[in-house]
Amino acid sequence: MGRRQHDDIELITSAHHQILTLVLGSPEAARDSIIYSYKHGFSGFAARLTKSQAKKIAELPDVVHVIPNDLYKLHTTRSWDYLGLSTSSPPTNLLHQANMGDGVIIGVLDTGIWPESEAFNDKGLGPIPSKWKGHCQSGTDFDPAKACNKKLIGAKYFLKGFEAELGRQFLKNDFASPRDGNGHGTHTSSTAAGSFAPNASYHGLAYGTVRGGAPKARIAMYKVCWDSGVCNSADIIKGIDEAINDGVDVLSISIGLTTPQYADVDLRNGIAFASYHAVGRGITVVCSGGNEGPIAQTVDDTSPWIITVAASSIDRSFPTFITLGNNRTFVGQSLYTGKETDFINIVYPERKCYCDKLNANDKWAAGNVVLCFLVQGDDLLLSTTQEVLQEVGGLGLIVAKNPTTDLNIYASDFSSIGVSFDVGAQLLDYIRYARKPQVKFSAPKTHVGIPVSTHIASFSSRGPNSVAPAILKPDIAAPGVNILAAVPPEETPYEFDSGTSMAAPHISGIAALLKSLHPHWSPAAIKSALVTTAWQTDPHSGEPIIAEGNTDKIADPFDFGGGLVNANGANDPGLVYDMGESDYVFNYLCPMGYNASAISRITNRFVTCANKMPSILDFNLPSLTIPSLKKTVTVKRTVTNVGPVNSQYKAIIEPPLGITVKVMPETLIFNSSIEKISFTLTISTTHKYNTGYNFGSLTWTDRVHRVRSPISVRTEFPELAG
Repeated sequence: MGRRQHDDIELITSAHHQILTLVLGSPEAARDSIIYSYKHGFSGFAARLTKSQAKKIAELPDVVHVIPNDLYKLHTTRSWDYLGLSTSSPPTNLLHQANMGDGVIIGVLDTGIWPESEAFNDKGLGPIPSKWKGHCQSGTDFDPAKACNKKLIGAKYFLKGFEAELGRQFLKNDFASPRDGNGHGTHTSSTAAGSFAPNASYHGLAYGTVRGGAPKARIAMYKVCWDSGVCNSADIIKGIDEAINDGVDVLSISIGLTTPQYADVDLRNGIAFASYHAVGRGITVVCSGGNEGPIAQTVDDTSPWIITVAASSIDRSFPTFITLGNNRTFVGQSLYTGKETDFINIVYPERKCYCDKLNANDKWAAGNVVLCFLVQGDDLLLSTTQEVLQEVGGLGLIVAKNPTTDLNIYASDFSSIGVSFDVGAQLLDYIRYARKPQVKFSAPKTHVGIPVSTHIASFSSRGPNSVAPAILKPDIAAPGVNILAAVPPEETPYEFDSGTSMAAPHISGIAALLKSLHPHWSPAAIKSALVTTAWQTDPHSGEPIIAEGNTDKIADPFDFGGGLVNANGANDPGLVYDMGESDYVFNYLCPMGYNASAISRITNRFVTCANKMPSILDFNLPSLTIPSLKKTVTVKRTVTNVGPVNSQYKAIIEPPLGITVKVMPETLIFNSSIEKISFTLTISTTHKYNTGYNFGSLTWTDRVHRVRSPISVRTEFPELAG
């Protein structure tokens, strides 16, 4: 564990010990019950309690609430060039202006880190920032003197909550230390802030130099998740509490709940509660949005103080040519690392060959390539299918599925090739009518650039927000498909992975660059800069960004928030929608149902919600979502000028279908004495019936900057609802 028991007892605050002693009957019972004492960002503790004991504590006058323990799960290098952050770009590039994030500290909550990876070398880095208060903790196969350096400046692990919930027997394949036994944490941390690592590839694919978004930023790892992919809320809260005290600037959290979001007040979510206090200390918190897409209302980590990230593709593919015996050629994608094959018989057993139907009794597959069809959402079945085919002697697998962008579900040591359903149908037609159907495969190549367009990944969780429908989630999209980054070197030191887990550290790295250049920007200002400057079209081709799903469509705010992140644009947004703690309290917590007493204890200051509850629609977000518009509503926003002192902005409105939007004033004039201006939006519906959401935007422009806010409106008449 890294500390002896009497050291842990010293960490228990007297107030927490007194509460437990009162309920449990003795100081000894209180000592044995305690797991963690939280004291840096907020006051609280985690303890082993029966339901009746928890009920007694909840009834005490000084206790805000008692939260049952929850289990979380992990949300699983061309991308930086694709986003306009190339090292060969002009000096005006954000990467160069921010000196690659030097001096900024990114805290990562994940499965740990593999410190020997070249991605964490400290070549060319100066002294550790003087503000840093953290350290590296020793443990199994982790010697701080050897593992940590001027890049990896902090590494801690938090295991007590996991042990109390599941027991240590679940750690068979992991380390009781900050060392990564899973690979997820090494991948995410190297994506956010990995150093330059040349000659990287995945068995020759995507060859080049890998690096993080802020390659000179420092990394602090807080291991709160374990090899099984399970993370415990008590450990997560403790990790965030420690990070607050240690002095991180950005927190990158690729973790989400294993159960649906709480339907009442999401501060009962451990990440939401602890991150509120981190943001209150000026720390930007970035979270993955979840991998439950394309189903609506599945987006995770929905608190408004968090930057919630969706996953997009990038302009890189791995085409593999499929040649039939009649010389027709089709193109699929693969990560197969073998050589070009000779012609092999291809089969499709009728009534059998959906990918989930194959099993170890299917000896007919020996010596053949098998065509199968994969129903969306059954991607996890594919690994079993590939294993079965290898066991019975199959020589290859062609998987017809939509969409085809996510490749890390395919094996690299077995010729598994993904094609679209329409290509699969043509292959099936050939198999049925050819006298001796055969096929051969080329080795995959690395292709970069057009004609591959940007897609929001099918797996990326979608809005609207199920906890607070008036708060747009996700906030932003970033690359999260087939991302090459460092892993523990079992077979190769770099691997591809896909998920919103990979998208979140892209935003974390960009947030670190912005923090370096704009140290006084609040987390809300950084979030606003990202949302209002984002791309709604592919940054290279100009084509609309497509949201993958059962049927592909043009992406909307519930798919990608403001759009695909535009890092260089966010560096100079012109205007920002800024907020402080009082905004989160009075325009979010109060309308969400917290009473004054509870909020006062949460925030550590006296708070009284107004008798007339403020509208959550006036929450100063860089977006506007109206989940239930009856006739007309007027909302307020305030923008802060962070561009040229003397500026004049005019409004451009693209109203949602059937919705009228009027802004007052239509022109904003800033000067040396006017830095902030408030305006109102009056939104009316012309619909005479209940509708789904329609989307539009409000853009403020001075002919240099375009400050775009997405608008989402649903007309809903109570008497007609249902």
